[in-house]
Amino acid sequence: MSYERFEVPIIPAWKTRLSLYWQLVRGDRPIGWLLLLWPTWWGLWLAAEGMPPWWTLVVFTLGVWLTRSAGCVINDYADRWLDPHVERTKGRPLATGAVRGREALAVFAVLMLVAFGLVLTLNRLTVYLSFIGVLLAASYPYLKRHTYLPQVYLGLAFGWGIPMAFAAIRGEVPPVAWLLYVANILWSTAYDTWYAMVDRDDDLRMGSKSTAILFGDLDLVAIGVLYGLFFIALALVGQRTGLGTYYWAGLAAAAVLVAYEFVIARSRQREACFRAFLHNHWVGLAVFAGFAADLALRPAA
Repeated sequence: MSYERFEVPIIPAWKTRLSLYWQLVRGDRPIGWLLLLWPTWWGLWLAAEGMPPWWTLVVFTLGVWLTRSAGCVINDYADRWLDPHVERTKGRPLATGAVRGREALAVFAVLMLVAFGLVLTLNRLTVYLSFIGVLLAASYPYLKRHTYLPQVYLGLAFGWGIPMAFAAIRGEVPPVAWLLYVANILWSTAYDTWYAMVDRDDDLRMGSKSTAILFGDLDLVAIGVLYGLFFIALALVGQRTGLGTYYWAGLAAAAVLVAYEFVIARSRQREACFRAFLHNHWVGLAVFAGFAADLALRPAA
């Protein structure tokens, strides 16, 4: 009787490292990139009153991916004390020790330097605002140790592309840009509370803080209020910029999608809350579609 000998292919070390870095920046999980992309595109389209200049669009779109990836790295670096004890995060490269802290900081630095290089091709105001964006992205992960409102701070960081978009296209940041920024903070706080509800039991055990813990049994009510204020802010944006039927249709579609999230997650089960969180990609897309369609199809002045 003969046996065939099978050789296990040897994966080069550099491919293994790249695979770990790809996991570290959540390259296999695009949801965070999309949730950062939509508000940035809201700002670009509204600032340009239609399709933005192609290079500005390229810079901001690539910048979204780079800064989100860098944010994931610094978040895992800050949470390396917590992630090994949380069911959802215990397999991450820093939590398992597959990637060292110094490596993670080097990856973070490279990503931010590339993003900054892209920003340098834009005007001076946009460059100045980018420094605030770096500070927000780098400091966000440490908030959960000291405050119950890291989700609000996430909104500050995730929406910073809005004032930067207006600065890049108009050379100023008008009041309507800040109103849109506030709308994004409300939206981000709402959807990231769904996310925090997934980890609530683990966070309580480890002494980490979140809006999910702060809201307690009133979590669904609080999320509903946040979404309501989000739509009020977007309605004010539409009213102040003279947006029409297509924009309001986009908001109506987004409202239906949000209502469905409460149907999904009314049980507060981990998987259900995570599904509700993921569902916000479609909310952001619906709002963007309203902006883009209305600005593209509005009658010429």
